Amino acid sequence: MMTFGPLAFTAPWLLLGLLALPILWLVLRAVPPAPIRRRFPGVALLLGLQDTESQSDRTPWWLLLLRLLAVAAVIIGFAGPVLNPQTKATGTGPLLIIADGTWADARDWPARVDRMDALLAEAARQGRTAAVMTLTNLPADGVTFQAADVVAQTLPNLTPAPWEPQSDTLTDFAATFDGGFETYWLSDGLARDNRADLLDALEAQGAVTVFQSPRQIYGVRPPRLNDGEIIVSATRTPVGQPATTDLIAIGFDPSGVERQLATVPLDFAAGEAVAETALALPPELRNRVTRFEITGARSAAAVSLTDDSLKRREVALIAGRDDREGLELLSPLYYLREALEPTADLIDGTLDDILLANPDVIVLADVATLAGTESADVLQWVENGGLLLRFAGPRLAASDTGRAEQDPLLPVRLRSGGRSVGGAMSWGEPKALAPFSETSPFFGLPVPDDVTVTAQVMAQPDPTLADRVIAQLADGTPLVTRATAGEGQIVLVHVTANAEWSSLPLSGLFVQMLERLAISTSTQAPNAEDLSGSTWLPNRVLDATGRLEDGSTLPGVAGETLAAAETGPDLRPGLYTGDNRQIAVNVMQADSTLGPAAWPARIVVEGMNVARETALKGWLLTLAIGLLLIDVIASLAIGGRLRGPRADAMAAIVLALLTMGAPADAQQDDAFALRATSEVVLGHVLTGDADLDAVANAGLLGLSQTLFRRTSIEPADPLGVNIETDELAFFPFLYWPITADQALPSREAYAKLNRYLRGGGMILFDTRDADTAGFGTGSPEGRKLQAIARSLDIPSIEPIPEDHVLTRTFYLLQDFPGRYASRDIWVEAAPLVTEQAEGVPFRNLNDGVTPVVIGGNDWARAWAVNEYGDRMFPVGRGQAGERQREIAYRFGVNLIMHVLTGNYKSDQVHVPALLDRLGQ
Repeated sequence: MMTFGPLAFTAPWLLLGLLALPILWLVLRAVPPAPIRRRFPGVALLLGLQDTESQSDRTPWWLLLLRLLAVAAVIIGFAGPVLNPQTKATGTGPLLIIADGTWADARDWPARVDRMDALLAEAARQGRTAAVMTLTNLPADGVTFQAADVVAQTLPNLTPAPWEPQSDTLTDFAATFDGGFETYWLSDGLARDNRADLLDALEAQGAVTVFQSPRQIYGVRPPRLNDGEIIVSATRTPVGQPATTDLIAIGFDPSGVERQLATVPLDFAAGEAVAETALALPPELRNRVTRFEITGARSAAAVSLTDDSLKRREVALIAGRDDREGLELLSPLYYLREALEPTADLIDGTLDDILLANPDVIVLADVATLAGTESADVLQWVENGGLLLRFAGPRLAASDTGRAEQDPLLPVRLRSGGRSVGGAMSWGEPKALAPFSETSPFFGLPVPDDVTVTAQVMAQPDPTLADRVIAQLADGTPLVTRATAGEGQIVLVHVTANAEWSSLPLSGLFVQMLERLAISTSTQAPNAEDLSGSTWLPNRVLDATGRLEDGSTLPGVAGETLAAAETGPDLRPGLYTGDNRQIAVNVMQADSTLGPAAWPARIVVEGMNVARETALKGWLLTLAIGLLLIDVIASLAIGGRLRGPRADAMAAIVLALLTMGAPADAQQDDAFALRATSEVVLGHVLTGDADLDAVANAGLLGLSQTLFRRTSIEPADPLGVNIETDELAFFPFLYWPITADQALPSREAYAKLNRYLRGGGMILFDTRDADTAGFGTGSPEGRKLQAIARSLDIPSIEPIPEDHVLTRTFYLLQDFPGRYASRDIWVEAAPLVTEQAEGVPFRNLNDGVTPVVIGGNDWARAWAVNEYGDRMFPVGRGQAGERQREIAYRFGVNLIMHVLTGNYKSDQVHVPALLDRLGQ
């Protein structure tokens, strides 16, 4: 094989025939010998006649060139030209293919799987055994080699992880090597200290080839607060030209729908690896931010989760007496303000005004009683999730509050009077604090020796008192008690908020206890000492692509592990919750940097892209035949033989030749397109399960017949749609039943699906599991839907609201059953700002059609009919079941009407008729 750049020839000696082309040119251009001149008297009879047909005395140059090109194409074609020839690997013996499998691989993981597939295919042709694995999920029993074609079937099971390989795991893995093998290493492109030892161990077994492509990788560091602004920094690799990317803040709107709350550019200067930006957001909006992301960078490092350290809680302070002028240190609120102002937003005002502001915490310092309905209002606020923190004092000690019976705004009953243990009129000494118990939220905090109590209010003993004590004195007297009320808590500190009864407000322990009670938020990351002895439960965790997943099924994490913040299999990046606190673990830390991987000069490094060989022989021979056909037509035209009946016959022959070569699949595509576009046709996505596809077709047939009978829509029979090969734009609506084992779409299919959704199409995703799993639970079909939806351009979704246009596009509905009657239906979330006219029971949503509807009610089986129009599957029991089927049909009618007509039923012109039908 002879190679010329990206072009090679399998029989290059045939190219010598090109040397004959100049000779052929001269032969064709040679002028015939001059004719002999003879005098013939009869020629005089031809004088004066005109010859309307002329013939060239030699072949035109352009026709000669055409013929030479045809001959050249034949010669080059038989020389066996190949575009992008691949050098076949000549290795023998076992082949180990490893990928780093980190978050940096997530963005182009399909391309890496394609590369591994190509390497395994070549190994299979050579009869080699192989093994494939990722360094973030190494097998416990070492490397096991199998037939390469068998290993290739396991590639779909490989997924990147949101952490980096662990050094100790790599060391143990290297110790299992034995027998010798060749290694292909797919690098994520990042510098890593623990890579050198593994590389040495692999080279000891055989040759190592690295596959790595340069690309831009971003990472977002944890955000921090500074003077009321959120400071976010990001790092990148490689460092070079200036770059700008968008950083978005994501959080929940007041209705609980996740949205993009803010966008700010990140500008990397030339040669700089770090960029920093500041966001000045109102406290209400800042507290809603749940994470920051870099747009377009699909990796866990490009996401930075926020926790309580970024959220400044709103705390209302109310004292039971006015501050005494000139005696600021005696104010019940002075020490509270000093402790809370750096980390919380303080609110002042009357209790009525404060309740309207709905703060996170209300602090009552020596407030004995509340006037009027204030007590009931505060209790309702607590039951809705508020935290009421009360401090004792002379007023509370002198009042009758909580004496005769339990006060709903106190965690315990109180004894009359108080207790003085270290004053001038007392024989006792001030009491010290006892160490905090393991069940206390203050557990682990050191108790200073100089913190003492001289007076306190006493709790009335009862059998449940011990369960409500979270801090006590050395003699066992309760110091802090706590009780729950609804979703909130009530906490009583049995001493004053100032230094009159104790030295607690003068110590750093006071601030730490407030932080543990989630009253203020610490701006510093907790250390191992702070979290020692605690267990934290994962709430939401990140996958390698940066998407949040439910972490409730994962085991708890020790506080010491959480404080180390070293992500791995035992500590996935995500949000972890403890007692009244949430901590974020991110891939990037405050001082993290990224650097490109550098390999020793002895290591062969190849690109990641797979260049496919393309044989050009067929194309060149086809070109030669086409040129020769053009030559024939041109020669006939020059000779004047394309006139009259001959021209018609020649045109018919050429047309027949052209149509003869039309591929059959193109004709089939045309037939499919005509059938799909000549009438309204409903489509269902082919899943590969023949039985399920038949049910989906029967379901859409029943829905089409219902539409034909009840509406002006007259659909044709439904069609199955292969999302890999068929055009989706022909169908206004696609029904997609989800199975647990269906394959994920290819990148090309995802591109088609995203174009379809952006172009106004609708997909009804049906997991068909509403009888066994609610929406969001971990059913196999639900997990498969999450996997499918990761790469789809789906907007924010929400449970279908009662005023959604789907409830009234044709029928007035509030339930959307199929074979199952769950109401867990999700649609595109409504805009943040929507108008609602006075007297109208729904919002004014005038534009847009939800591109997706998601549920699990198995609508196809409720709609399905056979060829005779008979129902194929039972729904419910008796008349109730038939009523459920009827509502299912009505939902289907509303769905198709919504697709074809949009949100026209939200227009105000329909209000009178709708109100009349609603009986309002």
